Amino acid sequence: MINNIMLLESSLLLLYRSPHLPILFESKEFNLSLLVCSISAEGLSCHHTTVVLCLLSQALGDDDMKGLVHDVFGVPNEDGYTDSTNSQMDSEIANGQAREFYRLIDDSQQPLYEGCAKFSKLSFIIRLLHLKCLGRLNNKVFDMLLDLLRDVFPDAMAGLPKSYYEANKLMKNLGLGYEKIDACPNDFTLYWGVNENKTSCDTCHKPRWCITNKDHMSEKRKVAQKVLCYFPLKPRLQRLFMSLKTASHMRWHAESRTKDGYMRHPADSPAWSTFDSLHPDFAKESRNVRLGFASDGINPFENVSVSHSTWPVILFPYNLPPWMFMKESSFMLSLLIPGPSAPGQNIDIYLQPLIADLKDLWEVGVETYDASKKQNFQLRASLLWTISDFPGYAYLSGWSTQGEYACPVCNKETHSIRLKHGGKHCYMGHRRFQPKEHEFWKNRRLFDGTVEYGEAPQ
Repeated sequence: MINNIMLLESSLLLLYRSPHLPILFESKEFNLSLLVCSISAEGLSCHHTTVVLCLLSQALGDDDMKGLVHDVFGVPNEDGYTDSTNSQMDSEIANGQAREFYRLIDDSQQPLYEGCAKFSKLSFIIRLLHLKCLGRLNNKVFDMLLDLLRDVFPDAMAGLPKSYYEANKLMKNLGLGYEKIDACPNDFTLYWGVNENKTSCDTCHKPRWCITNKDHMSEKRKVAQKVLCYFPLKPRLQRLFMSLKTASHMRWHAESRTKDGYMRHPADSPAWSTFDSLHPDFAKESRNVRLGFASDGINPFENVSVSHSTWPVILFPYNLPPWMFMKESSFMLSLLIPGPSAPGQNIDIYLQPLIADLKDLWEVGVETYDASKKQNFQLRASLLWTISDFPGYAYLSGWSTQGEYACPVCNKETHSIRLKHGGKHCYMGHRRFQPKEHEFWKNRRLFDGTVEYGEAPQ
């Protein structure tokens, strides 16, 4: 039981913070401290995947496989929104992602055989995969089991996977996948794009694979020394438009927001309006997504004496109203940068896949099905700003937040003094921001013994 809970902890992150998860955490009292490090160390194997699905189906009830599909695709399971697939999707215009979603919805509602109330076709194959993991059955034995069940119960097994290979493909269709990208252990190279086929780092010459006593050339097992987990952004954004309710909320900032001059939402900010004026082609389509970016280092271990820093990268869809986009169910985990040390100034190495997707979404976009309007449109996205602490700001922007010119606002006009005995920089010049008639300008005693004559940075 403990091992299953640990597997569930390490893999729930891949279910994108579904609305069911808070209930599970409260009832099972899961230890979230192992969540990130388990994924970084092992990734999500088939064993992890099937254990997660089975435990979730047990926790949610055998008859809630439909809700499981909703969670996987990031679509809220609201009564009246997906009960009838025909009312939401025209099969002639819906894209492949939407068709796959509604196909799985049908499978989750279709009984295993006529009159069966306990299992749907989807829940039954998930339970079989779970038994395979618990019994440590190899693929050949699992295929033989499927053949036996098909011979004994031909009606019940109609339409179900005929082999382990097909069943494993079903796991990927459920969204329990992500891209595993090898990285240099010193954070100098990401084996992605033009570097995908390289076997060593061009900067530090460290091998890409782990070396063992029996495999000095690391050519047999090919186990990467460090692995980046990337959760593709485009499918997540497309899924926001697959639910009739979610799709309409994605236009809330333009159609339903109160515009009375008070700031209740990022859309009320000057930055938002300035962006719209600079990019009118993007702004005229209210369904285009505005994103926020946040990242910081965390220690995923209970023992705080262990020095470890894993960096998750989270995206926020600001199209949603404020009572939705700040909920955990709306957070989008995009990258999981492994430890044990922080990437520091080399964080841009790990951001390459996300930046490539963001550039493509900005310049070209992706075809997306809008369930509220029953039509396809070209979805584009933009990144408005980043959210981080001051050291994280240095990593993300490239501007050094320490030393002589640490202030990103004052820039080269930063007034800094290096302490003679302490050896550190002290930042003065604060009086420049007061009105010129303020008494602090000529007060020597309370400051650094000088009179202020400078101008505030523009």
